[in-house]
Amino acid sequence: MFPLNYALAAVLLSTPAESAEPAEAMDCLATVRPAVRDLALSWEILDPREVRYVLTRSEDFPSDLKLLRRRYADLADAPPLYDCMRFPDRTLINDMLAFNRAYRQHLDNRQALELANAWELREMLLEADRLYQIWDLVRDTRCDYYYVTVRRQALKKLKEMIGDQAYYSGRLPPHVPVWQFARIDR
Repeated sequence: MFPLNYALAAVLLSTPAESAEPAEAMDCLATVRPAVRDLALSWEILDPREVRYVLTRSEDFPSDLKLLRRRYADLADAPPLYDCMRFPDRTLINDMLAFNRAYRQHLDNRQALELANAWELREMLLEADRLYQIWDLVRDTRCDYYYVTVRRQALKKLKEMIGDQAYYSGRLPPHVPVWQFARIDR
C-alpha cells in the first residue's frame, strides 16, 4: 500500500459525513478502499468482523464511507478500547449487578412497608439505579461479542457519567450505595 493512499484515506474518513462528493469522484476513490479499511480498523471505527460486508463492493463505497465518517465524528472523543482492560471481567460485573438488583428489590419491598421513610427510600432507589447504569456500561465495555464501536461508545458514556478525573484515575463508584448500609458494631 502506498503512503499516499493512507493520507487520502485519513482525509476521506475525517471529512464530515454530510459532505457530498460527485459520483464520478467516488468511483476514482474506490481504489483506496483497502487503505480506508485498514485505517478504520486502526482508528477503532470499524470492527474486524464488519470487514466481510463494509467496504467490500465498489458500488457501496459512498454509503460505507458515510457510515465510517459518522462513526469517526461520534467516537472522536471516545476512549480507546484498551481502556476497558482496567475494569473487572464480565462475570464479576454480572454478580455485582445481580446484587444491585437484589438490593433494589429489597428497597422496593421496604418502601411498601415503611411509608414514613418513603422519600428517603425513593432517593436510595434512584441511587441504586444510577449505580446500576454505571456498572452496566462497564459490563458493556467488557463484552467481547459487542462490536468495537459499541464498546467504545459505552466507554465514552461511562467517562461522561463518572467524570474525567474518576475515569482516568480508575476510581469507579461501588455497585451499590454502601454508604446507606447500617453499621453493626460487635
